[in-house]
Amino acid sequence: MSIQIMIHLISIIPALLLGIFILTQEKGTHTHKLVGKTWVVLMLTSSLVSFFIQTNGGFSWIHILSIISISSISVGIWAIRNNKLIIHKGCMIGAFTGTFIAGIVATVSPGRIVHNFLFGG
Repeated sequence: MSIQIMIHLISIIPALLLGIFILTQEKGTHTHKLVGKTWVVLMLTSSLVSFFIQTNGGFSWIHILSIISISSISVGIWAIRNNKLIIHKGCMIGAFTGTFIAGIVATVSPGRIVHNFLFGG
């Protein structure tokens, strides 16, 4: 397994767990803000490193999800800094949901690197 894939997994797995935690907790608290900042760092790390994970020497359709995630998180950060709570909420829930779906559908699909790692191939 390449270093890029290891960094991607080491950042995305805790990001998914922290995302679930954030969604189930009270919003606006010190804990929410601290865990949210950690989640943002993990998500951006995972998204950025994904561009160095290429199948057959090039980008695939799943890299579009990384662009969307980076964009959504960036707008979400802008929104909370400008007291636009509904936009912030939508962006962050959207980024989490997209990541969760991508993790289930795209990365564990047969032929994908994580699927091959988990199930052989």
